[in-house]
Amino acid sequence: MQTTETKIRDKFLAYALPSIGEEEIAEVVDSLRSGWITTGPKVKRFESDFARYSGAKHAIAVNSCTAGLHIALTALGIGPGDEVIVPTLTFCSTANVVVQVGARPVLVDVGDDFNVTTEAIEAAVTPHTKAIVPVHFGGQACDLESIYEIASRFNLPVVEDAAHAVGTIYRDQKIGADAISQSMGRGLPAVTAFSFYATKNLTTGEGGMITTADDKLAEHMRLLTLHGMSRDAWKRYTTAGSWHYEVVEAGYKYNMTDIQAALGIHQLRRLDGFIETRQHYARLYDEAFANVPEIETAIRHSDRNHVSHLYVLRLNLKRLRIDRAQFIEELKAFHIGASVHFIPVHLHPFYQERFGYRRGDLPRAEALYECIVSLPLYPRMTETDVQDVIDAVQQIVTSNRK
Repeated sequence: MQTTETKIRDKFLAYALPSIGEEEIAEVVDSLRSGWITTGPKVKRFESDFARYSGAKHAIAVNSCTAGLHIALTALGIGPGDEVIVPTLTFCSTANVVVQVGARPVLVDVGDDFNVTTEAIEAAVTPHTKAIVPVHFGGQACDLESIYEIASRFNLPVVEDAAHAVGTIYRDQKIGADAISQSMGRGLPAVTAFSFYATKNLTTGEGGMITTADDKLAEHMRLLTLHGMSRDAWKRYTTAGSWHYEVVEAGYKYNMTDIQAALGIHQLRRLDGFIETRQHYARLYDEAFANVPEIETAIRHSDRNHVSHLYVLRLNLKRLRIDRAQFIEELKAFHIGASVHFIPVHLHPFYQERFGYRRGDLPRAEALYECIVSLPLYPRMTETDVQDVIDAVQQIVTSNRK
């Protein structure tokens, strides 16, 4: 463990912080003064902007990516007795929503790039399978062409978990674009869900977006976002609407507010700049760690970009005298935050007790989990901050080599 005298920084470097500008603040204040603080015109504006940015016909704002995934599965009619394929190396919400609709999450393994493998998906398909939920881990897309080929062969809808992937490009198309699902999915229902949580590349504090090219599916999902009411709530209180509404389905309280959308409108305009900064910092990390045998950097595929939502190192524990937990503690002693993405879902007690998963079931994800560390990576960092992280990692490795 490093001592106080050897700390690289005086001030703690948080693992993640949002970048909120004066434009966002002014837009929020405008919303507060306007009287529209729940779902209103700025949500509609944000949806329109996002649809145009992502290349989607329909963009529906929600209060989280989790809500978007839940709505998508519900609108697809998935329920008790059904199975949904989900990679185990993801945040628990990806699997939780499957449980919440009454279906069974069939957890599958991942590859060295942290993304689900098509071999694992194909091996998990049964007569009870009703959807595939690939996760674009860390900001790099899955092998969508192969995934959609499997989906088409077995007539399965695809619900892409793009919580990390706003702005991610796969073969010249942004994740969530109609062109991907229509060309590769061959007419199958397809939905993409995004997260705008505080740590994401674009933030609304809490919030998310769902995109689809399917008109009927979009209409159904929009209905589900606000109690299953037949009219948007904000329209009921303007000259464009009426006081009268009908509840046509038992929907949810999943709508985004205008306060959140006020942030999102300007975050979206700055998103490409945020991504460029993240990619620049990721390259600095890559270059610094390229010839350090005790650590491995992420695999990057040539047919897709990486928006660097996460920067995940793999520790070569056979070459180190410390484990992952000790590595993170030593970073903390240098006043640098870190995290782990993720504890595989099948290792959580709920999934073991409810569905019978056990350690050893999905060995690749388990092996990755034991050695991965996520380093700070966000636009509010400076190059000096990045260099501090590099120096700390290199010092920890040097002092703990076998």
